[in-house]
Amino acid sequence: MTTSATRHWVEDRAARPYVYVSDDSVFMDNFAVIADRFGELFGWLAQRGIQPSGPPFFKYNVINMPGPMTIEAGIPVPQMCEGDEAVMAGILPAGRYGTVRHVGHPDGLARVTGELLAWAADEGLEFDQWDTPAGHAWACRTEWYYSDPVEVPDLNDWEMELAVKLV
Repeated sequence: MTTSATRHWVEDRAARPYVYVSDDSVFMDNFAVIADRFGELFGWLAQRGIQPSGPPFFKYNVINMPGPMTIEAGIPVPQMCEGDEAVMAGILPAGRYGTVRHVGHPDGLARVTGELLAWAADEGLEFDQWDTPAGHAWACRTEWYYSDPVEVPDLNDWEMELAVKLV
């Protein structure tokens, strides 16, 4: 399995509308529960004639590694739209983000996340995060998936980006 993380950087991101499904009962060992819902999102967009304006992503709202996490599967859209009972609409917040690009198997993201956190600490950067009774909450922590499984079937060649909002 080949993995590589390119450089880490800080970037200013504009606010970005998106549609999503959310689950607050995802554990690391049943992550497919939320990942499998991307098809539902793409179908929802197709029914409404809305083209995504970027790659799909996971947004981690609360992380409790031994317990359940609150995660969204999202897809950016060109403009704010109306959600419904199944699919919700939101806006990713504008601001400065600590970012890293990863090429390799998605399992390598745990290592890349650790590298991003260490890099940020070395640079004196502070993530917009806080502790809650449910776990570690984040203002905006996203994993963007630039590789389509149909076009890139070998997971070792996938391209992803981790971006975490800074204070």
